[in-house]
Amino acid sequence: MSHYTKKDIMRLVEEEDVEFIRLQFTDLFGNLKNAAVTASQLEKVLDNRYVFDGSCVEGFLHDNDMDMFLCPDLDTLAIFPWRPQQGKVARLICDIQKRDGAPYEGDSRYILEKVLKDAEKLGYRFDVGPECEFFLFHTDDNGNPTVFSHEKAGYFDMSPIDQGENVRRDIILTLEEMGFEVESSYHEVASAQHEIDFRYDEALLSADNIMTFKLAVKTIAKRFGMHATFMPKPLAGVNGSSMHTNISLKKEGKNVFADENDEYGLSQEAYWFIGGLMKHARGLSAITNPLVNSYKRLFPAQTGAGFTAPAYISWSPINRSQMIRIPAQREENTRIELRSPDPSCNPYLTLAVCLAAGLDGIKNHIEPPKPVNEDVRKMTDAERTALGVEPLPRSLAEAVTALEEDELVRGVLGEELCKGYIAAKKQEWESYSAQVSQWETDQYLYRF
Repeated sequence: MSHYTKKDIMRLVEEEDVEFIRLQFTDLFGNLKNAAVTASQLEKVLDNRYVFDGSCVEGFLHDNDMDMFLCPDLDTLAIFPWRPQQGKVARLICDIQKRDGAPYEGDSRYILEKVLKDAEKLGYRFDVGPECEFFLFHTDDNGNPTVFSHEKAGYFDMSPIDQGENVRRDIILTLEEMGFEVESSYHEVASAQHEIDFRYDEALLSADNIMTFKLAVKTIAKRFGMHATFMPKPLAGVNGSSMHTNISLKKEGKNVFADENDEYGLSQEAYWFIGGLMKHARGLSAITNPLVNSYKRLFPAQTGAGFTAPAYISWSPINRSQMIRIPAQREENTRIELRSPDPSCNPYLTLAVCLAAGLDGIKNHIEPPKPVNEDVRKMTDAERTALGVEPLPRSLAEAVTALEEDELVRGVLGEELCKGYIAAKKQEWESYSAQVSQWETDQYLYRF
């Protein structure tokens, strides 16, 4: 990762013929926001003097003074390859400050930075490798998105069956121009479903990269006349999209999760981290799975034969149906794969609460239950109860209640921000519950 000074930024903007700079940040609900300035205003921007009205941003805390400042992270400078090559467009990802220069408590990037500092005090570096899945659908004659695709490809299929191969190719080339190290790409299990994996890295950079990745995927798809969606479950009866999150901790450059003498190659810290994630799994869900639609992917009725989304709080070194599994790589590549998050989440908040939960496990020596190597979804309730396996929340409403009951997760967000988040999610659930679905019409209209 490059480390730029203000002079470096000014020089690069001039040398690269950059005319517009987009100042980006992410709101509470994971939506990318930005303001564009011309190169002539760059010096003011680099002095953290760009002011905006925070009261207009959904989810921001409202008080009497909502003038806020965008403060660019200079190391996030990147040029958008899809914009014109004369008068180029670049971006800087920003932190948010209040009028007095203090960080804004509702800035999700700042929330992650705070938890990373807590880990740093304990000597840990938090590394993350996200696996973001998405669907590519056709647009209609007016350019609006649909849930229709001609293709019938499945897992690891190739062209001409995989009709999204050229879109993925252009996405990868675009990401590489922006400095990404893309490790693999392929067609996923469901028709029109795809995955592109990029390099494992430090958590803040990974969260930034997830937001950039989503923007690039949607932008390039649109150039092909298609719509890319990170909606968790756009179609019933097929696999939903996940954001499996691979996690490891390093101390003094060494992977602290690795222990070659252990049966599963895991250290005591790894077990405690798993214990922390499992203890707080229900409270995490409102953050890692933030939509009404998220629970259509996780709900057991949607995770039948062929579907592997986790529905229960369990772990395994081998079974892919569990919430947590341990991938086959060991020693310095040892990691924990959390399989419940989906790509609609705010990555800054998701990584922040997951790290906080894991650190709680380490600090308080929270031992996980024994691993479950069978598919818990195929067990009876009595069998799961005997193993101490609890379900993940079945709905957004249930997840919000679990968040309200989890002091640690609430503390990561801060009480005031958490209140606003909970209120918004309750409203989302109530709005959804008030709708009359096609299923209800089909089931009840002719009967009653």
